[in-house]
Amino acid sequence: MRQKLGQHFLKNKSAIKKIAGALDFKPGDTIIEIGPGHGELTQELAILTHKMRLVMIERDENLVGELKTKFSEMENVEVLAGDALEVLPGVISNLKSTNYKLVGNIPYYITGKLFRLLSDAINKPSLSVFTIQLEVAERMTAVPPKMNRLAAIIQLWAEPSIIMGLSRNDFSPAPEVDSAVVKLKVKDENLRTNGGDYYKMVRILFQQPRKTVLNNLAEILPDKEKITLMLAGLGIDGKNRPQDLGVEEILEIARKFEVLDL
Repeated sequence: MRQKLGQHFLKNKSAIKKIAGALDFKPGDTIIEIGPGHGELTQELAILTHKMRLVMIERDENLVGELKTKFSEMENVEVLAGDALEVLPGVISNLKSTNYKLVGNIPYYITGKLFRLLSDAINKPSLSVFTIQLEVAERMTAVPPKMNRLAAIIQLWAEPSIIMGLSRNDFSPAPEVDSAVVKLKVKDENLRTNGGDYYKMVRILFQQPRKTVLNNLAEILPDKEKITLMLAGLGIDGKNRPQDLGVEEILEIARKFEVLDL
């Protein structure tokens, strides 16, 4: 293993089976696995998806060769070499079917960038199951009064939930932090949503999360009386902090303030 790539391979066999089962396979699904490593999860996926397309994206050149040899006799399985952040957009855009699912043990250092990529993607995965750092999993599944920027961004288009926690000893080599498996189910009503205004408002509100909603909005509209009246019309108290707001409330604020025009 190349430690510089931040790889920690999941060795808990019962957890691997549970991750595979959480993908809820449907006929016609394309399954994309990010960072398959030695193919422990891939082996389980290949059994369950023998009539579906299974695509692996692996950055480590040594592991790519190993995977191609290991799955050479499975016609539905293909291995792509490269950085998932660079390869994934092309794979998604070339899919004949819009219905695809993502799975993977995500290196900690690319987690934030991966979620930004998915949030911006027009064709989003219908379902994603990721093994990520426990702290990140807890942040993305937070709700008011513990809302945060990451949760607000992801929960616009997905319903995230924690399937299970994983200890450091479930991996080889053991990472320095605990992990969790999260499931992200896409929100159908948001597939066509242009999140530009919403994401801009999230950045404005959570730029200084300890400040009140009123004071954060005053950075773009220096008329606190007008802001207070606008928020009151939405049933929102300007004295609340961003962590107290849910996705729908942020959406309403974004629409009211027409952020793109400010």
